[in-house]
Amino acid sequence: MTTFLSACRKDERITTDANAKLTLSKDSILFDTIFTSIGSAARKIKLLNKNSNALNISEIKLSGGNTSSFSININGQNSSTVNNLILYGQDSLNIFVKVTINPNANNSTFLVQDSIIITSNGNRKAIQLLAYGQNAVFLNNAMISANTTWTKSLPYIINGSVNIKNSSTLSIEPGAKIYFHRDAVMNVDGILKADGSVNEPIEFCSDRLENIYNDEPGQWRGIYIKQTGSGILKNVIIKNASVAITSDSLSPGAGPKLILSNSIIKNMQVAAYIGYHSELLAFNNLFYNCGNYLIYAIGGGNYNLKQNTFAGYNSNFPRKTASLTFSDYLSAKAYNKLQLDLTNNIIWGSLANELDIQKKSAVSSQVSLNGNLIKTTSTSYNIGNIINADPLFASVSFENFMPGTRSPAIKKGLDLSSDIYFNTYLNKDLKNKNRIFPSSLGCYEN
Repeated sequence: MTTFLSACRKDERITTDANAKLTLSKDSILFDTIFTSIGSAARKIKLLNKNSNALNISEIKLSGGNTSSFSININGQNSSTVNNLILYGQDSLNIFVKVTINPNANNSTFLVQDSIIITSNGNRKAIQLLAYGQNAVFLNNAMISANTTWTKSLPYIINGSVNIKNSSTLSIEPGAKIYFHRDAVMNVDGILKADGSVNEPIEFCSDRLENIYNDEPGQWRGIYIKQTGSGILKNVIIKNASVAITSDSLSPGAGPKLILSNSIIKNMQVAAYIGYHSELLAFNNLFYNCGNYLIYAIGGGNYNLKQNTFAGYNSNFPRKTASLTFSDYLSAKAYNKLQLDLTNNIIWGSLANELDIQKKSAVSSQVSLNGNLIKTTSTSYNIGNIINADPLFASVSFENFMPGTRSPAIKKGLDLSSDIYFNTYLNKDLKNKNRIFPSSLGCYEN
């Protein structure tokens, strides 16, 4: 009797009524730009039977079949077609969709289309599938052993690593896009020159372009400038890595180890910059949203930082360390002189103390702090700087770190027109606006 009654449950009775229809959670899916030969993340569609009786779904079919760029998984079954699937009353099932696009001759993005057709009780529903494809130059554990130039004609996809050998130079032109697969890294033993422009910055980021990955940190490892390496980066955007730039040792030649100007570094899992007894010249840059540090420079070194905005806001991380940390100390057997020049910067964030300068050894260090706006619990920086006065950023939540018209950072900058780097780096702000002294503090001239 129990078996008989169970078999007669209303939700298990299969109706053939044409008015009993399926409900779809969405009738189309648009995938963001997908690089050829690299698959997308799966997207989900839910089919719901809101009727009291069961429905026989006579067919779920991917129109393009096995030759389609798209693939579907229906309740755990990978198949382009499934027939006679019973969906009980008030029940649902999931269809997962992915896309992998084959390379072709196009340099620009192109559209790939297909559809999923669902037939039940004579009713036919179509789910439109669309994806934008993009060809690319794929580099798998590549070695650059001669002077090389990357252009903007196609994006570059790094899998594993790309290694710039000692005595070789990689030059990257404005508008180029450098994408890194999961945990990929750029190792610089030679010279990296990335010279973008305001209208065509060079981008270093993850190869996952779906919206859900837009602000996801830690997707790739970062740029590692090794002992023999050096770099000049201007008008670049670096985002969503573990550490944007790691720099080891002082400059191998007469020039600076690394010059970073008019650039944006954001959404790092650990830090925007880590230096081990190294050297950084940074002008007109915006640093924000990094897990532990914006700048972490230990073991001494040379640091010349002017007209930067360091915004220590961390939407993804419970940060407990000061955004900027400098130290002459690396270990009990490794400590060196620290030369630090901080001028006309905004050093602000969510913590009470956003600047930590540590002198742990007997080595004589030279530290100069002038014309900065600093959030700090220390009384050591009071002379020549603005202490604990809110810079009144336009909108932290919308990542707009332009000082407002009533900001205490307006017209407080020291005159840098005689600085040796003024004509090459300091005469324009991050938006290419002329610096007029007394300037606004930070990377933006208001």
